[in-house]
Amino acid sequence: METEVTMNNFETLGLDPLWSDKLKKIGITIPTAIQNIAIPEVLNQRNVIAEAQTGSGKTLAFLLPILQNIDALSSTVQALVLVPTRELAIQITEEAKKITGDLSINVLSIYGGQDLQSQLKKLNHSVHMIIATPGRLIDHLDRKTIDLSKVKTFVLDEADQMLVMGFRNDIDKIVYLGKFKAQVLCFSATIDAKVKKLAYKYMENPLILSAHSDSKPLDVIEQRVIMVSDRWKMEALLKTLDETNPFLGIIFCRTKIRADKLETEMKRLKYTCEKLHSDISQNKRQRIMRQFKDAKFQYLITTDVASRGIDVTGITHIYNYDMPESVEIYVHRIGRTGRMGEDGIAITFVTPRDEEMLKAIEERLKVTISQSFHEHQK
Repeated sequence: METEVTMNNFETLGLDPLWSDKLKKIGITIPTAIQNIAIPEVLNQRNVIAEAQTGSGKTLAFLLPILQNIDALSSTVQALVLVPTRELAIQITEEAKKITGDLSINVLSIYGGQDLQSQLKKLNHSVHMIIATPGRLIDHLDRKTIDLSKVKTFVLDEADQMLVMGFRNDIDKIVYLGKFKAQVLCFSATIDAKVKKLAYKYMENPLILSAHSDSKPLDVIEQRVIMVSDRWKMEALLKTLDETNPFLGIIFCRTKIRADKLETEMKRLKYTCEKLHSDISQNKRQRIMRQFKDAKFQYLITTDVASRGIDVTGITHIYNYDMPESVEIYVHRIGRTGRMGEDGIAITFVTPRDEEMLKAIEERLKVTISQSFHEHQK
């Protein structure tokens, strides 16, 4: 038994004891499936395309080896992580700072909605790793306020979502303006032909890794469907919220307007909730996320764009008030619960026009989701 425990720690993957000690301090001792297979390859400077679902520990799978390879004595930017949303940029930056702690490795996040001047001031000091959304990074490259020419590792995180959000040309521009020749790591919840095409454009001989741990995030999530008409959908949702009474729940809406309307109605009925979407200022979004993490309110009402990077422990229920537009988005949404092997429940409200998408979800995930009818539908 002892050898098993020894073999299952981070040092056997090639990480210095310094990092495993830091992980121990934040309560992480055993690598997840994606960390087990990705860390040694990233340390060996391989180009990697990795399939890893939300909640599988993928962020540390690239952060740890990158941080180990950084030369803290150099003042150059040595690693660039590109992400689709500001929430994800903030989350990854927080995770990196949690591990680097007192080390002299400087990590900077760059995203829209920040004060450009204060960012530029920060950049006058040495920055070793940048975590950025495409648009704001291009602003800096155009102004020549960032030098990426010494970047050794380039990460495309949530590559499938980058494509959905139309960032292909921005990525091209960043690689062109950045003038770096780097190891490329591409992480994605799904690896389809489009993701491969994107990845192969920037890397040679990539290694394709797929992590399916013993307990896949989706396996620990109980999925349910409630059949309802548009007319009775809000009533069906509120009835379900009362019946399930989660510790923390996320409610997904198709549009900002629908999220606004739902929040107004739920607050009128005295549910503790807040909405999160791209029209809300960055400072307010960060404040809402902090409050949600601290369980100051029970329900977060959000759109898909704003939900990227929500990584909160204790989310017990996901409610798809509106059906997602693709199977990938469905997987991303329900992956917000059932984190790291914990159980979770995902409830989707399906109107007659959503039935085709429901069929596509069941076929792709090879599941039959149990259905019930809202009473007005009987």
